[in-house]
Amino acid sequence: MMVKEKVQLKKIDNATARRVTFSKRRRGLFKKAEELSVLCDADVAVILFSSSEKLFHYSSSSMKEVLERRSLHSKNLETLNQPSLELQLVEDANYAKLSKEVAERTLQLRRLRGEELQGLSIEELHQLEKLLEAGLSRVVSKKSEVIMNEISHLQEKELKLKEENGKLRQELLIISDARKRTIRDSDDYDESSECTNICNSTGPPQEYESSGTSLRLGLPYSG
Repeated sequence: MMVKEKVQLKKIDNATARRVTFSKRRRGLFKKAEELSVLCDADVAVILFSSSEKLFHYSSSSMKEVLERRSLHSKNLETLNQPSLELQLVEDANYAKLSKEVAERTLQLRRLRGEELQGLSIEELHQLEKLLEAGLSRVVSKKSEVIMNEISHLQEKELKLKEENGKLRQELLIISDARKRTIRDSDDYDESSECTNICNSTGPPQEYESSGTSLRLGLPYSG
């Protein structure tokens, strides 16, 4: 199987052959552009200048409208890629405002910790003292709330333990009563059994012969 060699593209030196090739390829290019427009419902515009500066063009619709759309699209891309000066100024102002607020909050926090108090006036120190007192009051209030919650939890736990101890005490009483009844029944059974054994061992009463009565058999004695 022979492999078709790829033809290297290069400028056609012969002017006549070059003009013929340009004419053929131009018609083929415009035909492909038309097919692309019909098949894909696209607006296509092709502009060609020959080596002799002759203009050739094809457009699926108005060439002017296609060029205007292309120009407008390029301007929109430039606007998106390059933010306006006004927007950039607004972003810079917001960044500066946030940076200033962060610095002020950080300084206020340090002063609440007792740091960087140099240069404060009596009024500023008084305001700082009020803030500390208010914060301390909230801390004490929160601490009292936590302590009361813990006490309430411990009281509930104590009540549950008392209930469980009461239940265990009742169970122990029931077990103790059951043991006492078992012992008492066992003693009664032993006494009844002993009495029965004694009665059975004596047997029925025996009859004794009277000392003055005798029964003799045989002939009377003659002396």
